Amino acid sequence: MDLSPISGIMMDPSLWQKYDRLTAILSSCERLIVAFSGGTDSTLLVFAAHQTLKQNVLAVTAVSPIHCAKQTAYARSLAADLGIAHVEIESDEMNLPGFVANTAARCYVCKKNLFEKLFALGGKLGIQRVAHGANTDDSNDFRPGLRAAAELGVVAPLMEAGLNKDQIRVLSMEMNLPTWNKPADACLATRIPFGAPITENALGQIESAENLLRGMGMDGCRVRHHGQVARIETDVKNFPLLLDESARARIIAEFRSLGFLHIALDLEGYVRGAMNPGLSF
Repeated sequence: MDLSPISGIMMDPSLWQKYDRLTAILSSCERLIVAFSGGTDSTLLVFAAHQTLKQNVLAVTAVSPIHCAKQTAYARSLAADLGIAHVEIESDEMNLPGFVANTAARCYVCKKNLFEKLFALGGKLGIQRVAHGANTDDSNDFRPGLRAAAELGVVAPLMEAGLNKDQIRVLSMEMNLPTWNKPADACLATRIPFGAPITENALGQIESAENLLRGMGMDGCRVRHHGQVARIETDVKNFPLLLDESARARIIAEFRSLGFLHIALDLEGYVRGAMNPGLSF
């Protein structure tokens, strides 16, 4: 993989200052575990950490029914392409009653469980610091996982360096990272309304349904799981594709084969955090 900066791109000098701040933060960690999903944020973080700390960085990816198998495979391949040490661990959220009950504390329970496992792994390897890819935009959203990170002492170098999502994408493009324009992709459990139990069957339905839509060219879509109803959220520009007669027939047939009796298109399109309005934790 060619990791040289893309030529001809003019970037705000203040972004380089933030990147320098990021590497300074990382250099103080000495040895570091990075929670690595293969998304835009964690990829820039692990790339910068590898540049700064060399072989003293370990990328760790959680394997679980709540994570799309294709995304896990992508993280594995990307870490290999970047030349970064990488391991996968079973995060076992589905064995946690506080997670599968799907209350507003779901994300807190999930992240606390994961970070505890990362610290336990670090203890075996002599690595004391754990980092995750939170950025400054996350502080404006419903993110109970940030509380879990703070309680356990997980560092957020991107946030500390003052980087938001758009700036992370620009820096990633400048570093020629393939994730610079990768759509955000939260865990599959976020498609299930709070209060409805999280089951492996529901997660499998969501994953298969979203894989179908993405295979049809709808990156960044969401299939919200409302029992026997699948509610599709996607960019408005994709509406003509969804309503094409042959595509519509295929979606209906395949969604019904997954167990959905009704298939709906949300006219508002994809909205980040659509399942979170009014929540606090």
